[in-house]
Amino acid sequence: MSGRYKAIFIDWDDTIGDWSSAAYRAQQELYRKYRLQEFCPSFEAWFTLYHEHNNLLWEQYGRSEITKEFLQRDRFLWPLVMSAGGGEVLMHSPRFISTADAMGADFLDLTNSFFSLLPGAADVVRALAGRYPLTVLSNGFVEVQYYKLMHSGLRDCFSHVVLSEEAGVQKPDPRIFGVALQLNNDSRLQQHLPPLGKQDVLMIGDSYSSDIQGARAAGIDQLWLCPDDEALADTSRPATYKVRGLNMILPCLENLQS
Repeated sequence: MSGRYKAIFIDWDDTIGDWSSAAYRAQQELYRKYRLQEFCPSFEAWFTLYHEHNNLLWEQYGRSEITKEFLQRDRFLWPLVMSAGGGEVLMHSPRFISTADAMGADFLDLTNSFFSLLPGAADVVRALAGRYPLTVLSNGFVEVQYYKLMHSGLRDCFSHVVLSEEAGVQKPDPRIFGVALQLNNDSRLQQHLPPLGKQDVLMIGDSYSSDIQGARAAGIDQLWLCPDDEALADTSRPATYKVRGLNMILPCLENLQS
């Protein structure tokens, strides 16, 4: 466990677990089950409407502007209402509200059933765990994240799990990074090891707004898993390190020690 860093914080969804694919497949099932073609002529039209609104809600949730309960209902209620022609009356319709709630519950079950790791994620996580204490740092909902973690085959690789719902604060708020750092230092105290400073930790994640900007605000170095070459070259979105995929994490860290 030598080198520049002594511990790693790592995001889960779309960093280790393939959340995007699971969510897409779950939406396909919901579109069929709830006969959404009555409102939206194609699945792609439905998914675009849902996806854009869901992203907006997660940004608001990350800023603590909305509750978990509001997000879970509104991410289905709003696109249902918009597909049906919109209007404030429909937003308060018992039929639409009950349908949105049912879809939300089914969605969580379906994403769990479609859960998978990203290609190469298991090997990368196990390799990292052999060198550093790892802490999962995620905004995902408790019941979903623990299910995925326990069914991933990687639970023993993580020293700590910090979920925003339990911590009471979401990424990118710097305080959640402080929670993760304190947990690591509590463990080190029990092992009679010196405490870690912010300079001893690296945050790895795919979301620039949550993972990278949050870690930057907390004074912690960041490794951004860039979605494309454009992001890799984008100087307006700085990060301590940028790589194009999971397979580049270990080479990046090894270069720091050479």
